[in-house]
Amino acid sequence: MSRLQAAQAHVQEEQRAINHDMAVLKEEIAKHHASGTSPSRSSSPHAEQIAAQPDHYGRVTTASVRRRGNKTPQPFEPSGSGHEMTAASGQEPVRGAQARRDRMSLSPTGRGLVDNDKGSELDVVGHRAEDVVVRFAENGVGPHPRETLGAQAAGAVGDHGVFHLGPVTLMLGGFVDTAAVLENRHVASDTFNYWQDMPYPNQPRYHTNNFDGGARYSRLSLLARGNIDSESTISGFFESDFGAGAVTTDPYESNSYSFRMRQAYLAYDDNKEGWHFLGGQAWSLLTPGRAGIVARQESLPETIEASMLAGQTWSRQWQVRIVKDFFHHRLWTGLSIENPATLYDTTGFSAANGAVSIPNGSTVTIGENGVGLTNDTTNFSNEIAPDVIGKVAYDPIWGHYEMEGILHFPHDRVTMGNTGHNNTAIGGGTGGSMILPLIPGKLELRMAGLAGWGINRYGSVLLPDATLKANGSPDPLFGVQAQAGVIAHPNPRIDVYGYFGTQRVGHSYFNDNGASYGYGNPGYSNAGCLQELSSLSCTANTRSVSEITIGGWWRFFKGKFGTVEAGTQLAYSRRQIWSGIGGDPHTSMSQIFFDFRYLPFQ
Repeated sequence: MSRLQAAQAHVQEEQRAINHDMAVLKEEIAKHHASGTSPSRSSSPHAEQIAAQPDHYGRVTTASVRRRGNKTPQPFEPSGSGHEMTAASGQEPVRGAQARRDRMSLSPTGRGLVDNDKGSELDVVGHRAEDVVVRFAENGVGPHPRETLGAQAAGAVGDHGVFHLGPVTLMLGGFVDTAAVLENRHVASDTFNYWQDMPYPNQPRYHTNNFDGGARYSRLSLLARGNIDSESTISGFFESDFGAGAVTTDPYESNSYSFRMRQAYLAYDDNKEGWHFLGGQAWSLLTPGRAGIVARQESLPETIEASMLAGQTWSRQWQVRIVKDFFHHRLWTGLSIENPATLYDTTGFSAANGAVSIPNGSTVTIGENGVGLTNDTTNFSNEIAPDVIGKVAYDPIWGHYEMEGILHFPHDRVTMGNTGHNNTAIGGGTGGSMILPLIPGKLELRMAGLAGWGINRYGSVLLPDATLKANGSPDPLFGVQAQAGVIAHPNPRIDVYGYFGTQRVGHSYFNDNGASYGYGNPGYSNAGCLQELSSLSCTANTRSVSEITIGGWWRFFKGKFGTVEAGTQLAYSRRQIWSGIGGDPHTSMSQIFFDFRYLPFQ
């Protein structure tokens, strides 16, 4: 009986939604017919008509359809996730049925419509979707399908778990996750791959399999947003998981992984004037995007491994970002200043707590270990200025394209005796990405890359950014990272993917008094890398890491109580080192990942 009552309530709720949409449809058609004799309307090549279309859930929704032109009409997403057609002329965008639907509610009789003022709670409900830009270019790519892993990685929130406090909407997101990995090498990093620790045969852990599992990447997020008016919003987003490991983490008893901040930022968006502001911790502007330059629309792999993919460009860090869009949200430009950091390699030098001794007797200070509320076992580099990142994104009729650039300023201090001087180097690079919708909504090709000096920390492998010159000044290392993938959605419940990624770093070194210094010096010994517990050295400065992976996800349950999905992934990684005494042997690792995930808000 309880099941029948629940089913009846669900049917009644669906019927109310259909009645609402049909009332909007009838009113818009009536207005269209009434204005059909207007010369200005009939002569416009961009006039719109209203069409009823079933949405992903079977409900009837309305969509703006162009009378003329080659563009394919697209239905609006059921949760209002951001598609609204715009006129292609140089005039103001035509606000179609979606805008009207957003501010309409059924009358108490259920037969008529009530128009609500802009900024009212019902207007906010109408704009409750996670995407703060209410219109996207019709590029065949569009925003993330919300249930996909790419959207979840970027920080998607759901259309369940939506609450309203006056004009402010609160949206919950996240999931309960349980993942595991079986690998043929023992790398004690859970489902997060730290490729530079991939062992060589001189280490016993090279010769043994390893199994590790946990629920630490379960996630919780909260988006709070209010509509200042019909075209501008202010929002705040917070996202966290348990991906941190404190010194008290106990893998033998309680597995007490630490609660950590993934994202926390505020944003202001004026969609009419095309200005967008973001401040706080978020995905770096260098991270490839999917639609425009919009937070929570980052293009991220669907992989289970928490480090995503070798060759993936990304970081989550503090930033202040300003973005301007043009031509009805088709061309985007952005500028961001972001928290800097430099990964130094000090092979050959004597180093402790950020102080490095160089052959001329000087001491180079490149950083210090954390104190207070920072990790006292981690060295924090000296930095003189933020990273400066610029990006241009373009959404034509087909595909999404980006170009970006970065400036980075490695900094240190050299002290000889009781005096010293500061040194600042200039690093930077350029890159780009694209998404090609081979079959829109079904099959897409993604490619991205970044190359430059001193910017290797923006790649998943975390190769070094710099070493030191003989005079102690920073010496940025050249690096390149790239990835390509094919992602298929054969039906709304299945995602299949395949990726290849690689990250490479250059070398820079010097010799003094018969001793070798720097990164990738051919004078370093790799002679002991291939014999277990060899007494010979295995310096093994990493030259490159490459990964090839395939996997898939199946959303086998989806209902009003959320979504349950399962995934598996096969990955093969290969690590190569700079040649030294004894050559340049490589090592590799094979892995299989498993994951079950419950998304109560999707």
